[in-house]
This record gives sequence, structure tokens and C-alpha cells, in this order.
Amino acid sequence: MSSDHKGWLRLRAEDALRRGFTQAYETVKVDPNNFLLQLRTAYGLPISTYQGVFSVSEEQLDAVAEDIIRAGMKVAAVEGAGFGLGGILTIVPDLSILAGITIRTIQKLSLLYGFQYSTDSQISDLWVAAASAAGVDISRELVEKQIVKRFVPRVIQRIAVQASGDVVERWAGRLIPVLSSAIGAVLNFYFVRAWGERAMRHFRDKHIAMRRDLMASAQDNVPFAALPPAP
Repeated sequence: MSSDHKGWLRLRAEDALRRGFTQAYETVKVDPNNFLLQLRTAYGLPISTYQGVFSVSEEQLDAVAEDIIRAGMKVAAVEGAGFGLGGILTIVPDLSILAGITIRTIQKLSLLYGFQYSTDSQISDLWVAAASAAGVDISRELVEKQIVKRFVPRVIQRIAVQASGDVVERWAGRLIPVLSSAIGAVLNFYFVRAWGERAMRHFRDKHIAMRRDLMASAQDNVPFAALPPAP
């Protein structure tokens, strides 16, 4: 692929990803109540609120997280195979939908590890996790973290720029008509897996730190009557 074609493809990919992530930010949201019910019925977690996940074993949460990532990978692969039939012409709608699938996966992982996104601060934290999953350093943008309407679009732009570079290198196989469907499925499959695994590590580390703080707080607030008698 020539440098001109790469430049054209990167601009198209960047625009598609930016629009896809922006739409996901505005409309594609996992309903916390429905997902809580799914965690209880489909995965058997003994919780009635998201605070309850801090009492569930980390191994059990990790197993659910891996299943969530696998489910996202399968959906992305099917979507990539379908749009892959159109070769390079369908890369824009493919990437827009892929962005939505990826963000929904990250949202589910966030909820699973006990972090909701109902407030502006929580929404900002979710996009910090998305940036981490994309391998983007957003330390410069963190000063605007509390101003969500300014912070999120800037983070989305940084993610789109970073991800479009990967697209140019890996999605070039979509130029081959006969193989484009299979290539689209495989690339989408591994795209969601890579982002999902990095997001899982982000939320898992945050969950462990929160669990440690909760345990320390509980120990500090032990009632006097519960303390053992002095020797």
C-alpha cells in the first residue's frame, strides 16, 4: 500500500472511530439495572447491588470478565465478517460499529468490578479506562477531568488517532476481496480481545485497591465491644 493510500485510509479510519466512540458515549450505554440482573441470574453472583461485588472472590469476578470479553469478541467477529465482504469500502461503518461493541464491553467490565458511570466523575473514569485500553497516555487531559463535556471529546480524539494507526497497518488486508471477510472477522476478534484484556486489568487493579481500602476502613471502625480483652 502506497503512502498516499495509507494517509487516506488513516483519515477515514480516524473519522470512523471518532464518530463511533462519540455515538457510543452519547447513546450506547449498558443499562446498569439489567446488567446487575444478568450478573445474578446468568453468572450466579450473590449480589443485590454493585457494592456487593467487593464481597465476591476475585477469581469469580475474573472468570465473568473473561466471559464478557469472549462474548464481545464473538459479536465483533460476526460483524467484521459481514462488513468484510465489502472490502475497503465498508471499513467506515465496520469501525463505527466496532467502536460501539468495544465500549459496551468496557462498560460491562466497569460495572462488574463495581464502578458505575452515572455521575460526571464516573463517566470521566470510564473514558480514562478506555484510553488505557487503547494504550493512550491522557495525563495532559486529566486536568479537565471534571469538565466532562470538554474532557470526553478530547479523549475520544486521542483514542481515534492512536487506533487509526493500528487500523492502517492491520486492516490493509481488507483490500483483498476474496479474503476480506475472513480478515475482517479475525481483526475485529483480536481488536476487542486486546482492548478488553487491557480494560480488565485497569478495572481489576482499581477494584483490588478499593477492596483494600474498604477492608482497612472496616478494621478502623471495629466497635470497642468487639475488641479482645486486654491481657
